[in-house]
Amino acid sequence: MSPSRLDNYAVADAPRLGVRGWARWVWRQVTSMRLALVLLLLVGLAAIPGSLLPQRPQSPGQVTRFLTDNPQLGPVLDAAGFLDVFNSAWFTAIYVLLVLSLVGCIVPRTFHYARAMRAPVAPVPRSLARYSPQVSVPVTDAQGALEAIAGRLRQGFVPYRVRIEQRSTSRGVPQWALSAEHNYVREAGNLLFHIGIVALIVVFAVGSFISYRGQAVVVEGRSFVNAVAGYDAFEPGRAFNPEWLPPFTIGLTALEAEFSPSGAPADFTAAVSGLAVDGTVVEDLIKVNAPLSIDGAQIFLAGNGYAPALTIRDGAGEIAFSGAVPFLPQDAAYTSDGVIKVPDVSLGEQLGIRATLLPTAAVVNTVPISLYPQPTNPVIVFQVFVGDLGLDDGIPQNVYVLQTDAMEPIREDSGEITTFFISPGETVTLPDGLGDVTWDALPRFAAFDVRADPTLGWLLAAAIITMVGIAVTLVGTQRKIWATATATGEEEVTLVVAAYSPHFDGALKDMCDGLASVGKGDS
Repeated sequence: MSPSRLDNYAVADAPRLGVRGWARWVWRQVTSMRLALVLLLLVGLAAIPGSLLPQRPQSPGQVTRFLTDNPQLGPVLDAAGFLDVFNSAWFTAIYVLLVLSLVGCIVPRTFHYARAMRAPVAPVPRSLARYSPQVSVPVTDAQGALEAIAGRLRQGFVPYRVRIEQRSTSRGVPQWALSAEHNYVREAGNLLFHIGIVALIVVFAVGSFISYRGQAVVVEGRSFVNAVAGYDAFEPGRAFNPEWLPPFTIGLTALEAEFSPSGAPADFTAAVSGLAVDGTVVEDLIKVNAPLSIDGAQIFLAGNGYAPALTIRDGAGEIAFSGAVPFLPQDAAYTSDGVIKVPDVSLGEQLGIRATLLPTAAVVNTVPISLYPQPTNPVIVFQVFVGDLGLDDGIPQNVYVLQTDAMEPIREDSGEITTFFISPGETVTLPDGLGDVTWDALPRFAAFDVRADPTLGWLLAAAIITMVGIAVTLVGTQRKIWATATATGEEEVTLVVAAYSPHFDGALKDMCDGLASVGKGDS
């Protein structure tokens, strides 16, 4: 085509989208099912580092150790949010977009489904010849046969939508026609499933904001108050206010531990007593997977062990330390490690004791070990360090770890570190006028895990909705049933029953036979 002829054609300008058009385009992209599937995949991928790497809310100590062991990669991962995945901005953006996408998919489909439910059932096709299965039987009453079939279809757990009308065939023959459909059940399940997914995400997010969780170690005969200061570790939700904590009190009366002859744990029972916020006295037993409910909180028995009660006197005979110290079990025989820090002694030196409790002590190949978790022959093996505990530096310390960088151990004349042995009721005198150590008693301790999440009921409801939705989607049928009763003579009427399903449905033939029998009056 020559340029002269092109001049005769006008060039059409493409219309500009504008702000409203671009907003509509972005919304359509965000609410597309394709993007929702991509975001679901991204949520799964984003959760992987949260399970592989230590996370600050759950294990701050492990995060600190990870940063120390990885001085180059650790700070980069921390800055990118990989050490606090589920509170990071990018993970929040993913699941917020996922919620928006799912809501954008569900809302239009729900309105479309509601309109379809209100719309009348489509009439029977003019010809049923192309549909299979199909059953033809003679009947005497055309209207009565279809009314009987309609009554049967409306009796199911999920009734059919039925339409009955009188019409004429293409040849002008009078005909009664019934149309019934059951194809809305699977779509209802699909919508219910997606609504449940959105509800799960929203409720889970709300719960992460307003819930709290704490861990407390309680020795027999002692108690703790539900306050931040009463916990050894406390994890509040992002929007949780510590003032919301109900100030109930729980005390450990006794802890019973049962073991098999081989040393395998058999049962643990914590007898507790306390006071609820309304003044109600609480006395109950807490077992593994059998928590105590009080003032909206669930108290679980998460662990147990021994807490030797020791008294340490300085060289002047004054008590420098007295109390029960929880020792952490290290193996199935309850070999337990503990640390005692004594910052106040008369000579100005601070003492640190690193100890190991052997409930049933024995010596095997010159090595002291524990043979059984019950305290049949309890012995504490300990070493004493003298110097600066580092408590005045203002840096928080782990109560189960003894920092010995600025301390020196008590040594034998040969230069080896002195190892002390003590049994219940005994007193060990320390050299150089440092005082003595007395083992008074051997109570047990219980480690309680306290959780409170007011959204758990809603979370259960959302999970049930999701499961019901997917079950209906998987087992729900899509069926259309048609029946015609056509006069073939003065007193002859032929009933034709046909059915259709877009999916394989082996029960259609039996259903057509059954409906034909109902229309004929046989059942």
